[in-house]
Amino acid sequence: MIVTLTANPSLDRTVTLTELLRRGQVHRAASVTSHPGGKGVNVARVVSEGGAPVLAVLPGAEDDPVVHGLRTAGIEFRTVPVAGGPRVNLTIAETDGTTTKINEPGYPLDARSLAEITALLVELASGAEWIVLSGSLPPGVPVDWYARLVATLSLLPNGTRRTRVAVDTSDAPLLALFAESVGPVPDLVKPNSDELAQLTGLDPVDLENPMAAAEAAASLIDRGVGAVLATLGAAGAVLVTADDAWFAAAPPIVPRSTVGAGDSALAGYLLADLAGASLADRLRTAVAYGSAATALPGTGLPGPADILLEAVTAHPLTANRPQAPA
Repeated sequence: MIVTLTANPSLDRTVTLTELLRRGQVHRAASVTSHPGGKGVNVARVVSEGGAPVLAVLPGAEDDPVVHGLRTAGIEFRTVPVAGGPRVNLTIAETDGTTTKINEPGYPLDARSLAEITALLVELASGAEWIVLSGSLPPGVPVDWYARLVATLSLLPNGTRRTRVAVDTSDAPLLALFAESVGPVPDLVKPNSDELAQLTGLDPVDLENPMAAAEAAASLIDRGVGAVLATLGAAGAVLVTADDAWFAAAPPIVPRSTVGAGDSALAGYLLADLAGASLADRLRTAVAYGSAATALPGTGLPGPADILLEAVTAHPLTANRPQAPA
């Protein structure tokens, strides 16, 4: 079982244009689609389509459109009731594959809701191989909440392991994971090049180079993370652990939308991990899923039929993982 948390769920609406976007001009839409969203919901959708058991946890009312979408898709979920509705995230998709996103802030969560979500995750942790904490935090949530959840979910009070925790977030919640005052760090983090730059102080452009990205990821391993899956957009991805570093280039595709690509890559990694795959094959599967998402229009997410695993090859970067930069 994989459990995903989406603290800031959304209704993802995609407007596909018939031409390139021109600011200040009137445009015609070729299509408009809506899907239940938020990064954890996206991971759950891909994992479910991949045939693995998954349960999505989110705040939401019984009649809100995200809950309705999960129910319609047949994805198991548990909700913590809240009075407000989900945010609407708008994606504008152009004919050349460029996507522009406009994300609403989301419905605020109070201390009671956070306590209920935490208690629910603790309840589910005993039956979960992974708990995935994904996406932004809504208004009113302390920036270190993910960090505190990692500490709570990783270990039982007696110090024994409860479950493995993966985190995919950015900005202040990401930086808080590595604050000196926090306890356990995640078993897996999935930054993109911008987020890896936030953690290391390096230039995102430099981190598009796989070796540079692997060296930056190695600095997070030195801070206790079990594995770093760093997605590098069209360049592919690197996977770094305490013993190894691997790189896999993205297969040639026609990009149509980057929405959900990182979430799909994380889901691919988790599916391969559940199947007992090697590090190299976990990376290959992650890159295959992320690339497949990029080749789909709008907010479409890939299933097994969309994956071209044979087109992705993983290469060791060194005999051992690269040393972190000074």
